[in-house]
Amino acid sequence: MALKGGARIGLSFEAVFPHGCVFVPDSIAEAQDFDEKTRVRTPAKDKITGLRVWQCRVMDMDPELGARSREVAVKILSPVQPVPPVGPFQPVEFEGLTVTPYVGSNGRLAYSYRATALVAPKTLAESRGKAA
Repeated sequence: MALKGGARIGLSFEAVFPHGCVFVPDSIAEAQDFDEKTRVRTPAKDKITGLRVWQCRVMDMDPELGARSREVAVKILSPVQPVPPVGPFQPVEFEGLTVTPYVGSNGRLAYSYRATALVAPKTLAESRGKAA
């Protein structure tokens, strides 16, 4: 079986971030497309859904990463800017997570992550619901 270029593979949040992730403060920004001909930047729209694209950064909490980079960029497809958690380095989860593998400019395998929502961790939300 071959995947066509740009194929998105659906994954659970736990499969990508088994130890969770934390939101990097002030990291949500509207993604921009660049037109080579006009040399103008415009707000990015997802080619499949037509939704606006926002990008945020999170830190993967996997202890096996050691000294390697923990920062991961995730694109969020939403008509409005997602609301980040209050406070620095708060845990978050993503809904509707997909990954698109591609070969980076350095010739190595890389991944592009997309999600449909940025949400509070389910375990935290569930524990708050039980305490009420």
